Amino acid sequence: MSTTSEFSGYLYAHFKRETADGEQIHFALSEGNDPLHFNDLNGGRPVLTSVLGECGVRDPHIVRSPEGDRFFMVATDLCVNKDADWDRHVRWGSRSIMVWESGDLVDWGEGRLVEVAPPEAGNAWAPESVWDPEQEAYLVHWSSTLYDDTEHQGVSYNRILCATTRDFREFSEPRVWLDRGWQTLDTTVIDHDGVYYRFLKDIRARDGAAPNGRSIYCETATSLTAPDWAPLAEGIGLGTIVEGEGPLVYQSNTEDKWYLWIDEFSGGRRYVPFETDDLTGGQWTPSPDFRLPRNPCHGTVLPVTGEEYERLRTALG
Repeated sequence: MSTTSEFSGYLYAHFKRETADGEQIHFALSEGNDPLHFNDLNGGRPVLTSVLGECGVRDPHIVRSPEGDRFFMVATDLCVNKDADWDRHVRWGSRSIMVWESGDLVDWGEGRLVEVAPPEAGNAWAPESVWDPEQEAYLVHWSSTLYDDTEHQGVSYNRILCATTRDFREFSEPRVWLDRGWQTLDTTVIDHDGVYYRFLKDIRARDGAAPNGRSIYCETATSLTAPDWAPLAEGIGLGTIVEGEGPLVYQSNTEDKWYLWIDEFSGGRRYVPFETDDLTGGQWTPSPDFRLPRNPCHGTVLPVTGEEYERLRTALG
């Protein structure tokens, strides 16, 4: 795996709101090694378009292989622009995720739909992948509502499910990775010094029982398969943003600093970056200076090497 000292910039993969071409894969590239100033690639047009499943994709996430020479991208199979019936999406939405793979971040070939959620699930949202050296496989996780039977009747809530894969073609049987007894969504994980930091959205309405509802919380463990994770922080970003979802997190290429973007989905600004120089402390402060591309929505920021940076800029700039 490449180290931060080998990286020369950042690629931001995302979707752009619920418009005709917004719910497809968009790329933006940082200004050199500046972690907070990005420009749209491909003139702000999609770099990948799905014609499978729901014919729309959201929440893309890219993982680099442990050897460093291969990339896998997963995304939600969902198009709200064509159908805004959220009850249908939650209860009878796609149980598949879109998968692309690439050796150079430019040529992604043909995408494919892979069914990952069980028949009793109503959806499969916000998938992400992380290499787990303990299992020698990628742990792929996503959110699903689970019902008592395949009729999908009654009331349910989103839990975090997971499965393992080595090739993103064949997956293990899905299992529940996280069940708080209430709605959770948009999980993302980063590791540092032998500790995994897991960020999620608490979907509950903000009230006395959930004073930090509709915001981001963080918990930690030393193994991705740990049965219990220790709480670290909750209500991250509140005071700066009204409510948040879709967290993405990445480390600076040049210093001991981490960045956490939170999607202020109800405030109109969309992504708002926060930063910290102490990942273990759970305290995040708003980044004072940043420029994100137009309509930035849920996605991922991937550190890239100088060669990868130039290839992206030349092919899509």
